[in-house]
Amino acid sequence: MGQSQPFRATALIVEDDPTQREMIALLLEESEYDVIACESAEAAELVLNKPGHRIRLLMTDVNLAGRMSGVELAHIARARHPHINVVVTSGRPLSQPLPGGTKFWSKPWAPMDVLREAEVTLERAPEAGRSFGE
Repeated sequence: MGQSQPFRATALIVEDDPTQREMIALLLEESEYDVIACESAEAAELVLNKPGHRIRLLMTDVNLAGRMSGVELAHIARARHPHINVVVTSGRPLSQPLPGGTKFWSKPWAPMDVLREAEVTLERAPEAGRSFGE
């Protein structure tokens, strides 16, 4: 009999700046997350559509490569998976409303903010052991 693996939540990071994307990914990996990193909202939407992922946290910049903004992605994520904790970041004021329950972080933000958000997300995930489509 094999041993069961402990639950590891997945974070989806959507940032077109490779340095920021890598920094966020490293911080979340240190917080025991599996990380999927994308540079566009379109790529992230494909990830959100795949069954079986245990995505609990979506962090996205507003301005991304591609046609879709991070705000549009936040709306899609909330509509399809309301349990996902969503954080939208930008160096500029928002011109579009965010979906309910979404957090907005103005840039620059501190690395400790990412670590705190990672901890809060895991604490509030009642269905932590379930994957999309289960």
